[in-house]
Amino acid sequence: MNSNQVSNGFVKPVPTEEEKGKIEELRKLLGPLPEKLSGFCSDDAVLRYLRARNWHVKKAAKMLKETLKWRVQYKPEEICWEEIADEAETGKIYRSSCVDKHGRPVLIMRPSVENSKSVKGQIRYLVYCMENAIQNLPPGEEQMVWMIDFNGYSLANVSLKTTRETAHVLQEHYPERLSLAILYNPPKFFEPFWKVARPFLEPKTRNKVKFVYSDDPNTKQIMEENFDMDKMESAFGGNDDSGFDIHKHSERMKEDDKKRLAALKDIASPSLDSLSFLSVSDGATSDSAHLASEDVSEDEHQPHGMSEK
Repeated sequence: MNSNQVSNGFVKPVPTEEEKGKIEELRKLLGPLPEKLSGFCSDDAVLRYLRARNWHVKKAAKMLKETLKWRVQYKPEEICWEEIADEAETGKIYRSSCVDKHGRPVLIMRPSVENSKSVKGQIRYLVYCMENAIQNLPPGEEQMVWMIDFNGYSLANVSLKTTRETAHVLQEHYPERLSLAILYNPPKFFEPFWKVARPFLEPKTRNKVKFVYSDDPNTKQIMEENFDMDKMESAFGGNDDSGFDIHKHSERMKEDDKKRLAALKDIASPSLDSLSFLSVSDGATSDSAHLASEDVSEDEHQPHGMSEK
């Protein structure tokens, strides 16, 4: 890709002619879309799905189709604060008032303060937080930052079912949305899990995950390189002592809900019947639950020089 500077200092890649060709090829596989779904199929969105499937157009089209069907059924953009407020009370996930140096939103995650046993409720809240972070992306940006605070975390906080559902939703419906993940003070028992999982991740994904320890000056430098520490929470070594305030946070979320819903009010909600591609075979597997395990190593499908993003 070539580059194009945008107002927030972020250098936005410009698609090459070969990449533009793959975008058009994928669009033909999608066919006509309802207005509400067209907004989720911008060139930037299509490129994220192509990158997630190593530029294999049919697999990327299948993945995007599954997401569009999921959006029609799950209606993530219509989730409002009142529906998930109980899940948010402890501050287990929330959008920080601090952004990174490119203006990208930061989702704070604190798994030790999980307050719900409902996997459905937890996932619904995660989706709400993802949608809110996307709503607050700066111009030209497609990605966000995750800050995972392991303070107080123990094996008692581990839920395999929730972990599987979380991974599925993020991998299948929010591909290439992560710019950086900070694992802050992870416990020693977490390291063996990472060593086992690390080899199965693509290099571009592995490189996004950074371990930071409050007593390690070398890793603390990662924070200083990516954030204005005067605006970062003190829990992460910053100078902002305000911490999480559920009342202030709820007001921010309600305001964002109003803006989002106002933008959607004149756009009809699509039905599954309106998706013309449901009857079209694209040669890829039909079970979205297994898409994450598909072999996506067909390097011959990648545009020249685009093996890593």
